[in-house]
Amino acid sequence: MLLQISTEFDYYSWIGLPLIIFFSRICDVTIGTIRNLMVGRGYRKIAPILGFFEVLIWIVVVSQVMNNLNNFACYIGWAGGFAAGTYIGLVVEGKIALGVQVVRIITHKQSAELIKALVEAMHGVTIVDAHGSKGPVKMIYMVVKRKTVNDIVKLIGLHDSTAFYSIEDIKAANAGVFRDGRDSNYIGKWLGIK
Repeated sequence: MLLQISTEFDYYSWIGLPLIIFFSRICDVTIGTIRNLMVGRGYRKIAPILGFFEVLIWIVVVSQVMNNLNNFACYIGWAGGFAAGTYIGLVVEGKIALGVQVVRIITHKQSAELIKALVEAMHGVTIVDAHGSKGPVKMIYMVVKRKTVNDIVKLIGLHDSTAFYSIEDIKAANAGVFRDGRDSNYIGKWLGIK
C-alpha cells in the first residue's frame, strides 16, 4: 500500500488566518494605545468603552492562536500586528490631538514681536517679567489645545529662534482663551473630567 502525500496547500491556515490575526491585532493594539493615552489624560467616560472593544477583539484573536499553536505564521501575524498597531495607534492619537498643553517660553530678546504674533493668532498669553542667569527675561505662559502647538512652535522659531520653550500635557484647564472661543474645559466637561 502506497502512502499518498497531500500536495494541496492550506491557504487559510498559512495565509488567511495569519492575516486575520495581523489585522485584528492592529485594531486591538491601536485601540489599546489610544485608551492608555485617554486614561493618562483623564477621559474617564471613553476609556472603558475603548477597553471593552480592545479586550473583545483580543480574546477572539488569542483563541485563534491557541487553536493553531503548531502554526508559526500565526505567531508572525500576532507579533507583526502588535508592532503595527502600536505605531498606528500613536499616529491616530497624534491626528486626534485631544487635550490641552501648557507652553512656557523664556526669551532674552525683546519679546514684543513674538507676543504680538501669538495674540494675533488668537492665543491667550500671560507675560511675566523675570530674571534669568544671564539677566532680565520675559516668561510667556500659554495653555493651548494640542492641535495648535506646532503653529506656536513655528511662531517662536520665526520671531525668536533662541527662545527657550517647554511643552507639557495637562489634564484640564478652566476659563482660558482659545482660538475657537469655546471654554477651555468644554471637552473635559463632556467626558466627565472635573
